[in-house]
Amino acid sequence: MRRLPPLTAIEAFVQVARTGSIKAASQELALSPPALSRRIQALERFIGRPLFERRHQAVVLNADGDRLLQQIAPALDQLSDAVEIMTSNTDVLRLRLGILPLYASQRLFPRLPELRAKHPELHLDVDTAQHGLARLGEGLDAVIALAREIDPSLYARRLDRNQVYVIGARHLREGADPIVRPEQLAGLTALVHRDMPDTFSAWRAAAGLTDLEPLAIDHFDSGALMLEAAAQGLGIAFMHASHFEDAHDDRLVRLFDIPVESPYSYWFACRPRALTQRPVKLFHDWLIDTIADPSV
Repeated sequence: MRRLPPLTAIEAFVQVARTGSIKAASQELALSPPALSRRIQALERFIGRPLFERRHQAVVLNADGDRLLQQIAPALDQLSDAVEIMTSNTDVLRLRLGILPLYASQRLFPRLPELRAKHPELHLDVDTAQHGLARLGEGLDAVIALAREIDPSLYARRLDRNQVYVIGARHLREGADPIVRPEQLAGLTALVHRDMPDTFSAWRAAAGLTDLEPLAIDHFDSGALMLEAAAQGLGIAFMHASHFEDAHDDRLVRLFDIPVESPYSYWFACRPRALTQRPVKLFHDWLIDTIADPSV
């Protein structure tokens, strides 16, 4: 049999290719960045050519690297599936699901008893870490992601469409100097989610206030903390209508009645072959029938 490169080097290569970052990939594999870089270098020496273009804050596959990824990533995924099948309890179906915490708490978890009643054999391993789409097949079977679009190489189903709401503390609308005009936002801090960086600019354009600049723009990676920050008067959150409505928080109000379609949606995504796996198929079908907006 022809000698093969170390499996750890192949795993490192695939993870870096999917995340586009040595730092992110090293976190996923619980390695230091230098250790991960050494594994990549070992694979490049074995192949006899570089596989990435090194840039300032990222690494990008070159043509040889992209060709190698297309050849070996499916095989690595199949190997992972085979190990999972051999080590799993056959009486239990297990789905490794990546999901954002706010969607999990507001939309998914209130309906999970229905899933358990319908499919008591199906159990979820819930993962709220970042880079969920990049980790499909590498620790995750499926992801509920917040994005504009999904990579066409993946299977994806849109779950909703939404409006951008301007959300603030109740006293901003009912206090002595209420916020009643969008122009007044110039003196306040805008709160923006890292997965939805264009919500403020989309709302500003729809409101016809392209020159409006807030006092500052603070970025969050937690929707729940954004809502809490807004309730505490720390800024104005630019989030989805569903985030506001499902929060049921009397401390919060919608500040302006300006209809703005969000460029972002929640999506169910997985690798196409994953839909042949029973845990993924059961969850997908239940999600679409139970939670997804049928109009999208």
